[in-house]
Amino acid sequence: MIHDRGSKKWTALMLPEHIEMLKALQIEYNYKEKPILDEQQVEENAIKLQLAIHDNLTIEVKYYKMHDYHKVKGKLLSVALNDCIVFDNEERTRVKFSDIMDVLVV
Repeated sequence: MIHDRGSKKWTALMLPEHIEMLKALQIEYNYKEKPILDEQQVEENAIKLQLAIHDNLTIEVKYYKMHDYHKVKGKLLSVALNDCIVFDNEERTRVKFSDIMDVLVV
């Protein structure tokens, strides 16, 4: 096995700008792509949302925001202007319809 110092020996040659660019590149490398849903999945999500708001059910929504996947769980407070749903939690989480990936009725 080779016992070298790895990346330590190169740090003296790196400028702060290089380090910033490498960090930005690493962050960008970890971005996730927004999936494209077919019409059946979108329709199924819409039906589950209608059922949840009509029967006051708790749901869990998986959605895409800021290059990552997020989940929010709770009851729906309202549907705002046919553009997003609002959850009845401390943060009053808003999720756009176009960002919803999956809806689970809990």
